[in-house]
Amino acid sequence: MGLFDDLKAPFAPDRISWRVGSTTGDKSKGLAFGYIDARDVMQRLDEAVGPENWQNNYTVAGAAIICNIGIRVAEGDWIWKSDGAGATDVEGEKGMMSDAFKRAAVRFGVGRYLYDIPATWVTIEPAGKSYKIKESEYSKLEGILRKGVSAPVKDSAASTQKPVTLIERNDFMVECREAIATFTDAETLLTWWNSDAQKKARRDYELEAGQVETLKTAVMDKRATLTKKAA
Repeated sequence: MGLFDDLKAPFAPDRISWRVGSTTGDKSKGLAFGYIDARDVMQRLDEAVGPENWQNNYTVAGAAIICNIGIRVAEGDWIWKSDGAGATDVEGEKGMMSDAFKRAAVRFGVGRYLYDIPATWVTIEPAGKSYKIKESEYSKLEGILRKGVSAPVKDSAASTQKPVTLIERNDFMVECREAIATFTDAETLLTWWNSDAQKKARRDYELEAGQVETLKTAVMDKRATLTKKAA
């Protein structure tokens, strides 16, 4: 395998964590979203390129933090990719740095396959002021995860394309929201969201997990509204 094949290889299922996104009205089920820890990203970089062959630093852009990751591909020859994040509700600046780091790593392919894992409804239970996935549901999630990565990942020309800017990504988010608002039929909306073209567009614009979740929530909310009107 080449350098970038090693970087984008799937993680062992037990390294994937899950959190609850959108929930049903009665709070009995929620959408499960998989993610990796920043420490696992560091380990992947160490293993794939060697700890001496990658580095990262941070810059500030308004209210966001930008993480810049550099990988040495030859003596004195580095490839740099960047992405940013705003403050999280949980960890503040620490959360910003961790999210920005993981998003920058996604640009090298690390964990990118997780964006293609189908959204899955699971049984949830209260956990303080929030909700958590019931333990009995994790075997199902692991099965979905294994099925989703069973096929070999195909190479693409993405690494040779011009990097997507934050402005371009935000514009795409706005376009998706506007498109969602125009649908008048719930099934047509879901067909659009699950289409290969839409999935490819989300990959091409390199949406991070939180952005995909935001759009999924908008789709589910619109679907609920349309279903209620049709009843």
